[in-house]
This record gives sequence, C-alpha cells and structure tokens, in this order.
Amino acid sequence: MDIIETKIDTHSDEYKQNFEAMSILVHDLKMELKKAGFERSQKALNRLVQSGKLSAQKKLDLLLDKNTPFLEIAPLAAKDMYDGKIHAAGLRSGIGIVSGKEVVISVNDATIKGGAAYPLTAKKILRMQTIAMENRLPSVSLIDSAGGYLPLQSEMFPDIDGGGRVFYNQAMMSKMGIPQIVAVMGLCTAGGAYGVAMSNEIVHVKGHGAIFLGGPPLVKAATGEEVSADELGGALLHCIESGVSDYIAEDDPHAIAIIRDIVRHLPRNEKTRLSTIVPKPPLYDPQEVYGIVSRDLATPFDIREIIARMADGSEFLEFKELYGPTLVCGYAYIHGYPVGILGNNGVLFSQSAEKATQFIQICDKRGIPLVFLQNINGFIIGLEYERGGITKNGHKMVNAVSTCTVPKFTVIVGASYGAGNYAMCGRAYSPRFLFMWPNGKIGVMGGAEAAKVLISITNDQNLRLGKPPLTAAEEKALKEPIVAAAEKEGNAYYSTARLWDDGIIDPAKTRDVLGLCISASLNAPLRDDAFGYGIFRM
Repeated sequence: MDIIETKIDTHSDEYKQNFEAMSILVHDLKMELKKAGFERSQKALNRLVQSGKLSAQKKLDLLLDKNTPFLEIAPLAAKDMYDGKIHAAGLRSGIGIVSGKEVVISVNDATIKGGAAYPLTAKKILRMQTIAMENRLPSVSLIDSAGGYLPLQSEMFPDIDGGGRVFYNQAMMSKMGIPQIVAVMGLCTAGGAYGVAMSNEIVHVKGHGAIFLGGPPLVKAATGEEVSADELGGALLHCIESGVSDYIAEDDPHAIAIIRDIVRHLPRNEKTRLSTIVPKPPLYDPQEVYGIVSRDLATPFDIREIIARMADGSEFLEFKELYGPTLVCGYAYIHGYPVGILGNNGVLFSQSAEKATQFIQICDKRGIPLVFLQNINGFIIGLEYERGGITKNGHKMVNAVSTCTVPKFTVIVGASYGAGNYAMCGRAYSPRFLFMWPNGKIGVMGGAEAAKVLISITNDQNLRLGKPPLTAAEEKALKEPIVAAAEKEGNAYYSTARLWDDGIIDPAKTRDVLGLCISASLNAPLRDDAFGYGIFRM
C-alpha cells in the first residue's frame, strides 16, 4: 500500500488556530462527560449509601475485566432535556469485556430520579438491544429502576419505538440465542418486572432487590392489602417460592461476581475471521487532526489527512483516485482490521456516486467492512447535473449503501447535510455504529442556506401577488431566527442528546473507537442470507 504523505504544516498560523479551536471543543466535551457521569445531588448520593447500594460507576468497575476498554454508548443522551438533570437518560450503557467476552452492558443510575425511565431511556435501551442483535453480543443489565416516569408515559408507552418494544426485542433476542443476564439491584416494577422475567438468567440481591407488577402503594390501593416491597417481591420470595429468580446474592458486589461467573460459562462463539495484519500505529500523531479540521466548516480540508492519522502505518490504497475526486475511496487497515474507507472531499457528483457504488460492491463481495467519514453538504444540483443523471447516479449510491451486508461504521467529522447524510450512511442507513466529532453539524442544510432558500421563495410569492420584494430589514428578520434554529438543532450536542448518534468522541480517539466497534461487530456472521442488491436505475 501507498503511504499518505502529509502536506500539513504544523507550524502554520492556520494549523495552530484550528488546533486551539478544536482543543477547546474537546475540553468542553470532557467537561460535559464528567458532568453527565458524576453530577448528582448529595441527597441522592446519601440515599444510595444508606440503602447499601453501589453507584453505577462502581458497578461498572466491578463488572468489567481490569485494564480493558469500555466503549460507552450515548453518554450524553437527554442532555439539556427534561429538567436538564437526567444525565445519560438515567442509563450507563456500552460494550465492555466481562470474563474475557465482549458484552453489551446497561446499568440503571438510581441517583437520577430513582432510576425512572424517561422516553429517551426507552430509546437508549432499544439502541442497546439493536447493538446486541446486530453484533450477536450477550446482554448484561444491572437493574434498579423506579419504572416509567408517569408524567411522560404517553411518549414511551404504546408506539413501536416505546417501552413495549423492549420486551418484544427481548423475545426476539432469546429466539436468536443471544444470552440475556440481569441483576435485580433495586425495584423492578411493572414493565421493569417484565423486562427481568423475560431474561435468561436472573441474579437477585437480598434486601433491596424487588420484582413486582404493582408495588406496595398500588397493591394497597387496588386490594387494601398492606405489604412491604421485600415481602411482595424480594429475593427470598422469588428464589424460594415463585421461581422467578435463579441466583440469590447477599449484596451488589456478590451479584456482580455471580454475573461474571455466568458470563464465564457462556460458550465462546467463534468470531468472524478477516484477513488481518499485525496492527501498527499511524505515522502521524492522531491529535494533529485538531489542526487539520478548519474552525469554519465552510473551509474544506483534505480527508486523506484524516485517514493518514487513523490508518495503520498511514497506508492507504486509493481506488479510482482521478475519477470523481470529491469522494475519496480506498483500502486501509485499522488496528489490523481491513476496511474500505469512503471520505468526502466536497459535494457528491455523478462520478463520485458511481465510484462509491462500485467500491461498495467490491468491498461487500470481498467481506471488507466499510468506514464512512462524513463531511458533506449534499449532492450537486443544477440543470447541467440533472441532464447528466445526478438523480439516478445518486440513487445507485444510496441503493448500494442500503443493501450492502458487511458491517458499516460512520463518523461525522464535519458537516452532514441533506441527502449527503443518507448517501454517506447516516443513522437511517443502519451503520453498526455512528459517532460525531464535537465540531460536527447535521441537518437538511446549513442555516444560512436555509434562510436564502426561504427568502427566495418569499420573494417569488410576493412577485406573483404583485407585492414588492423583501426589504433588507425584512430579510434580516426572516433570516436570523432560521440561522439561530439551525445552529441550535444542527449542533452535535443536540444530535447526541436525541440519540441520532452513539456519542460525541475526541477526534484523536477515532481510530481506537473504530477498532473496538469492528471487533464487536465480528461476533456476528459477516453477512446474512440477504446478500445482493436491488435494481440500479440505468
């Protein structure tokens, strides 16, 4: 393979200014992650200690193998939503190593509203189940939840992406042979009880773990019967009498030790084999991407410079280098795994889309996972390009992205606008994982462009109605709120709060994050029986 020779002057003023701007964004990201992970009221922390429970972080520390990575998913879910304090949607989730095996992990955070489930909690659980099903990963859940947050029940109860889908997925996961192991470490009420009961194996903590369809207040209201939580659904009742629970634990650490033993005894399924090489670091410091990416997304940068700081040995075999140059395609290795990379160097033209279609088909046929690096404003528009077939050629690319069967991974490294988001494997196109950089922007189009379109439409309407065009003041009044809304709703934090992605990551850590994602994906077969493509419009 060819080694990418960098053209970046790390001593230039432009590089230094870019580096400083990205450093600030990364610092802010770290502060937000720290806040989401550890900002809790003293009252909630005291209550946790008094009940003899462990914090969510301590549970994770005990569950995970020592000195192994943990890929946290959606750590900033629900940021600035609800009352602004439902950090991570009340759920710590990710992929980690337990007893030598990669597993999907979910841990309720009882210091946040008693572990109550909000609409985005349900969405996050569904995302973790999708990850488990797509990658055939065992699921471990440490449950301590007050149940659904009733004031918002209509937003999470009846629809296909509501709480009920969680139990449907559990049944499907069981049918697929995906182990589901839970520890009951607090109250598991109503839907929480069903979620526990539909798992394969249940570890139940004495004293503060309880499972019941209706808690003591509801039982008293419905039947007049007075009963404690422990009497109604404690470990002794469910381990001795009902048989709901399978293992009894003295406390949280004991329960986690039992779970580690259960995972240790799971069969070790053979992972999918790729033609790997011995990993080697890039020739260039990955942190140099801070200075490569412009402070202003309207200023382009060469995506090859990003690849050079991500690929093993900075080696890259570029495909069709001189054809459709606004899309860079080629082969590389990331942590020893072979990948096909597609990265934007401008808007998508017909030639770019055709190149992508061919490259995706080749990678799919050869069983090479795909990595999409998004910095895209969309497809080219205009009379000349419509005559040249941009619509049908764009369709070919979207078709190929949609129907290819190898694992796909997407990182938004800049802009992600319009149909470019779709063609470059946005969330709707089922990448196994999708992450954003803190500078990323996402939307139908940028705010300034949206304002120009609306001003043009308004002036056209005025012309038809015999009215004068908008004055400069009227244009400004129309433009400012549109730009402000686009800035707010296109922001990376707005996206990650709503689980449009799996998290915002430090750009310098992208290579490591992709390595973990690729490794996790190989627990599933490389492709299913649906290999093949639809009809490409010619």
